[in-house]
Amino acid sequence: MTIPAEQQEIARYLSDLSGGPPRETHISAVFIGTDTVWKLKKAVRMPFLDFSTVDARAHFLQRELALNKTAAPGLYRDVVAVSRRPDGSLELGGDNAIDWVLRMAVVPADDFLDVIASKSPLTPQLLDALGGCVAAYHENLAPVPNRDSAGGLLRITQGNRQSALAAGLPIATVENWYQRISAAIESNRDWLAERSVAGCVRRCHGDLHLGNLCLWNGKPVAFDALEFDEDLATIDVGYDLGFLLMDLDQRVGRPAANRVMNRYVARTGDIAMRGFPVFLSQRAMIRAHVLAATHQDGAAYLAAAQTYLDPIPPMVVAIGGLQGTGKSTLARAIAPALGPAPGALIVRSDEIRKRLHGAEPEARLPPEAYTEAANSATNAAVIDQARNAAASGHAVIVDATFLDTRMRRDLAAAVGVPFLGIWLHAPLSLLESRIASRAGDASDATVAVLHRSLEIDPGAGDWRPVDASDGTKALAIVREAIDFNCQA
Repeated sequence: MTIPAEQQEIARYLSDLSGGPPRETHISAVFIGTDTVWKLKKAVRMPFLDFSTVDARAHFLQRELALNKTAAPGLYRDVVAVSRRPDGSLELGGDNAIDWVLRMAVVPADDFLDVIASKSPLTPQLLDALGGCVAAYHENLAPVPNRDSAGGLLRITQGNRQSALAAGLPIATVENWYQRISAAIESNRDWLAERSVAGCVRRCHGDLHLGNLCLWNGKPVAFDALEFDEDLATIDVGYDLGFLLMDLDQRVGRPAANRVMNRYVARTGDIAMRGFPVFLSQRAMIRAHVLAATHQDGAAYLAAAQTYLDPIPPMVVAIGGLQGTGKSTLARAIAPALGPAPGALIVRSDEIRKRLHGAEPEARLPPEAYTEAANSATNAAVIDQARNAAASGHAVIVDATFLDTRMRRDLAAAVGVPFLGIWLHAPLSLLESRIASRAGDASDATVAVLHRSLEIDPGAGDWRPVDASDGTKALAIVREAIDFNCQA
């Protein structure tokens, strides 16, 4: 990659200013100084963008600033002219602009999420923060009405097919993928239209992968939103999230992608699982042909683009038991391997109760959030979310105490797919110890709440009882029960 001839002088000036050469992409050159970053858009014209004029570069730099400064306050500063002085030298500012640059703050190299992920496992806390970051990003976007989501996805599919063939990917594989994903989009046309009416289409980030997320003031933030094509970025929020989920799935692992998905749903309540086969496949194909076009190996992403479209029958696993039996820990352990990518949706009653009361998952709720009426509303919402997710073809794990046996019957009857009920139990002293040691959890249960629950404990009933004293053994038993249920 090189700087266009007409910008060579500007590049030398910015290199002197920053103290080193730029980091380049095919459309930008980024000059990193000690406390300031200068981003220069290259004077290029491509099938999908035109930065060939100074006015165009100024416009798109301003657009980039406007799109990103809200999500990443302090990271994006301003757009400034590169001007020529009367003596012929260059300066920042001034009235005789010959080009423009975007000024940003410096982010340490080790604070980019792709770098963090390449060096060590992403912690559960960071993954939760990542899911919350994307949820907040989407919640701050205004719905864009009257968008043909299916038509937009079909246009993207056609573009992906052309790019994949031009990059030299196997013709038969690409054509097979094209036929399969086109059919999947058409079969979901009505569902996508319903989501558009419901406000799920917004002017999104558009390029939401690990490399475009960083830690800023200790928290993950999204930056470098796609600024040059409004159509490519005006999409279903599930498709926007899908890029990150695919990136996590392929580069970090299914458990990381599953945790971020579940955190996102816990914050938003948005169940976009029906679209995930298409959303993840589309993003994987983009990565496959981009790698191939730059003479890198995109075979794994090409295979993933196909695999994401493979149907997997849905099922619902309900995990009940007294407080402290480890329901949530077990649910998180089995969710990644259950159902289509990125694994099962965990419908956790504690998190749904918090969302119904407009609270963060870890916020403490007052006693009035646990009245009989509030419990009924929570149970109804749990069943509704599980039913909707299962109907979308996704696997579901329902995490609740299930002390109310009517809820067990109602859930099993509502979901309409293979159902497995698991009842966890353990000695009282162990449950008390686990509850006392909790921190930063969505459950508000105390030891006193546990003791009250003991008085109405209905036991396993017709569910599979599992001793949860040893979490590893309990996990093995539940996985075996799930495998048996799937084969039955």
